[in-house]
Amino acid sequence: MSLFEEIRLLNPRSPESWPASIKAGALATLLVAIIAVGVILDWHEQWEILDRAKTEETELKEAYLAKRRNAANLDILRQQLQDIEQSLGTVLKQLPSKSEMDALLIDVNQAGLGRGLQFELFRPATSETITEFYAELPITIRVTGSYHDIGAFASDITQLPRIVTLNNINIAPNTKGDLVLDATVKTFRHLDEEEAKQKKAAALAIEGKK
Repeated sequence: MSLFEEIRLLNPRSPESWPASIKAGALATLLVAIIAVGVILDWHEQWEILDRAKTEETELKEAYLAKRRNAANLDILRQQLQDIEQSLGTVLKQLPSKSEMDALLIDVNQAGLGRGLQFELFRPATSETITEFYAELPITIRVTGSYHDIGAFASDITQLPRIVTLNNINIAPNTKGDLVLDATVKTFRHLDEEEAKQKKAAALAIEGKK
């Protein structure tokens, strides 16, 4: 009887009656299947570990390259920071102190009078706007004069040794044939030591609440 006939005539409910060769083959097949399933399951876990390791390796490489670039640019960044600090110091020197603000307001007024303009309004704001480094004081003005004189006044404002800007400019003719300039003149001053401390403390308090 051939092996195929022997397998076909096997009773699956009585494996003890199977020929020895069939039993050995079935046992070997079962062992191979068990080993294969174990290997596949073990490999699956190993593949997950390998994928995590590859991801971690990529992240570490990116972090290393970023730190390397920062280290390479450290001297450049330090120089840029120094340049910024110097520029800031130069700008702050152009800002008057609190005690010099009255003199600056007089300079603005004199710039208009010196050009023959008539001030119909010169009204500083009742309070300043305080920022981290400086205080801003807007002044609402209305002056009357010729086109040439108003233009010269605007030029004189930009030539003041302190920082002064003209904002919200509106020019219109009046009934007398002159021009009327409505504008907001903004003057700036640097904060004194006590004001700077208060501003810094307020900023830290706000940051602490976040």
